[in-house]
Amino acid sequence: MDSITHLDAVTLSRFIRSKHISCVEVMQSYLQQIHRLNPTYNAIVSLRPDDELLSEAAKHDQMLAEGRYLGWMHGMPQAPKDVTLTRGLRTTFGSPLLQNFVPDIDAPVVARMRAAGSIFIGKTNVPEFALGSQTYNPVFGPTRNALNPSLTAGGSSGGAAVALALKMLPVADGSDMMGSLRNPAAFNNVYGLRPSHGRVPSGSPDLFCQQLATDGPMARNITDLAMLLLTQAGHDGYDPFSRRDCLPAGPAGHVHPDELVSRGILEQDFEGTRIGWLGDLDGHLPFEPGVLELCEESLSTFDTLGATVQSMKPPFSPAQLWDTWLTWRHYLLAGTLGVHHADPKRRSQLKPEAVWEVEQGLNMPASQLFSASLTRSAIYRKVMHMFESVEFLVLPAAQVFPFDVDIHWPKEINGRAMDTYHRWMEVTILATLMGCPALSVPAGLNPQGLPAGLQILGKPGADWQVLQLGRAWEKALEKSARQ
Repeated sequence: MDSITHLDAVTLSRFIRSKHISCVEVMQSYLQQIHRLNPTYNAIVSLRPDDELLSEAAKHDQMLAEGRYLGWMHGMPQAPKDVTLTRGLRTTFGSPLLQNFVPDIDAPVVARMRAAGSIFIGKTNVPEFALGSQTYNPVFGPTRNALNPSLTAGGSSGGAAVALALKMLPVADGSDMMGSLRNPAAFNNVYGLRPSHGRVPSGSPDLFCQQLATDGPMARNITDLAMLLLTQAGHDGYDPFSRRDCLPAGPAGHVHPDELVSRGILEQDFEGTRIGWLGDLDGHLPFEPGVLELCEESLSTFDTLGATVQSMKPPFSPAQLWDTWLTWRHYLLAGTLGVHHADPKRRSQLKPEAVWEVEQGLNMPASQLFSASLTRSAIYRKVMHMFESVEFLVLPAAQVFPFDVDIHWPKEINGRAMDTYHRWMEVTILATLMGCPALSVPAGLNPQGLPAGLQILGKPGADWQVLQLGRAWEKALEKSARQ
């Protein structure tokens, strides 16, 4: 039974479809893993009763016996992120204000995973309202790092990353506003992709102002990551910014994992590819000692692919980028959480960082937002000009190694004070504001066994090219491990 949870998702899908293993056996194996590890790591919350889940798995087996196959995720246990609406399943947002909330609809990504055959077993833990890259909240407590349970899992998709890394889930969904798919992937040594803006349809109540957050996939390997992206992605006529261009493989409902592999559409030669290394943004970003050095050492992996890496200075002001970020974030969170802040009783149940975000945005003049939009637009043009000289940009995925799980956020990095609760994740905001696809890949471990990751950024819309480079990176790491 233990061997089932060690299968990659593509192989698991093939074994289920061929009836080599049953959905009940899969569910039993994953539940055994969850009951063994989750009490320590606290990655999965609101777990449904075993008997309910085994009964649902048996129904999926019966469907197969009758020739009804839902899709590549048929019978796979899944636990959507606890800020993602999931019909009939408690979705708390990590907040006592919503600890008993049960949605009656699915977010688009959940609906698509359900249609592909997933069985939803619970949710994955998040920070309160997904604010901050440290997964703790007053409803369920903290999620602990998969490599060392005394450390943070990162966030806000921290529960998803840990459940994935510890094989409590075959693949995992998450969302990303400020590195929430990238930081926990780096902290737990797995892969996480922030897709291009509009690649995955939005489940937000607001369809026009929300341009920072997006849902996306996490996985233990690139092929699994690609399959989950194919499930999540695709045009949605109810989302005005939903991309109409198709990924090369087409919708996952029409592509079986075997076909994805056999067609070789994730394989690409990167001989002569130009990659720009942005590092610390010309000294703007502070890093914990060892992080930047480990990431720089890992760049040699690109050399083995025949690619050339060149250091680049940002053609924009990183300070202006940060100010623009704060304005957009304050504006959006004041709108999202303002209803809770307006009621003193509800406000008292918000964490201080959430109150601060809202209060920074409540009295913001329209001129400030418009000015920030102009700055963002100017930076976008400069970044697109960078992509005329290189095909990809690369940055570290975090500025620190995983830290003590009882610390809410780092107050300083290498002697430089952090003036906000999220300043230590400033390295992630470029991809968010530009709407670029950004893939977090493992960059290695420091002498103490702590992980770091790299972000690979592509032009908006170049999600598949980023995945192809990630696949080449993964193969290079596998080759190096065998030597």
